[in-house]
Amino acid sequence: MSLSVITTPTENLETLAAKFFKHSVGAWTSQRRYYTLKNGEAQEVVSALKIEFLEANHPDLVALAAMHHLDLAMICGVKSSWESNYISPSRKQATGSTIFGIQGNMLYRDRGFATAKPVVATYQMRDRNTMQLHTEYSGSSFDEELKLIGNSHRTRQTIISRAGQEIMIGQYLETRV
Repeated sequence: MSLSVITTPTENLETLAAKFFKHSVGAWTSQRRYYTLKNGEAQEVVSALKIEFLEANHPDLVALAAMHHLDLAMICGVKSSWESNYISPSRKQATGSTIFGIQGNMLYRDRGFATAKPVVATYQMRDRNTMQLHTEYSGSSFDEELKLIGNSHRTRQTIISRAGQEIMIGQYLETRV
C-alpha cells in the first residue's frame, strides 16, 4: 500500500505546520526510550510536556528571529516545556524549554537536542498529521518524525547519526493529559 505525500507550495506547507502545532497544544505525558546502537543500552525517561502555540508576533518568536539574524517574522511557533525523570539505567531529573518557529520549510529553534546553541532544521509534512524534521550540527544529524494519532496520542521517533553511521534511536509515546 502506497502512502500519499502532500507536496504543496510554501504557503500551504506553513499552513499545515501551523495546524499541526495547534493540534499539539496542551499537556502531554511522554514515555521515551533511547537505544544506543553500539552497546545496546536502553535508557527510559518519563516526561511531563507542556506545548503552547505562539502567534507570528509573539515576543519569543521575535527574539528567535533575532537570534537567527532573520529579517522576516516567523509564521508561528510553539514553546515546549518539560520536566523529565530518567528511570533507568540512572535516575536523574531534568527540566527545560525550547522555542520552535517556522518560516517557509525551515524550523528554527533556540536550542538543539544536544546543544544549548540555536539550530535550524528543514521540515516537511508527510500528511496532515505527520511532521518530519532533519537537523545537522556538531557533526551529527537528527532525523525525526512526529505523528498525531487521534486527539490523545502522538508518536515520535528520532534517529541520531554521526559520520553517516546511526548511533542512537529515540522512540516516544506521548499521551494527552
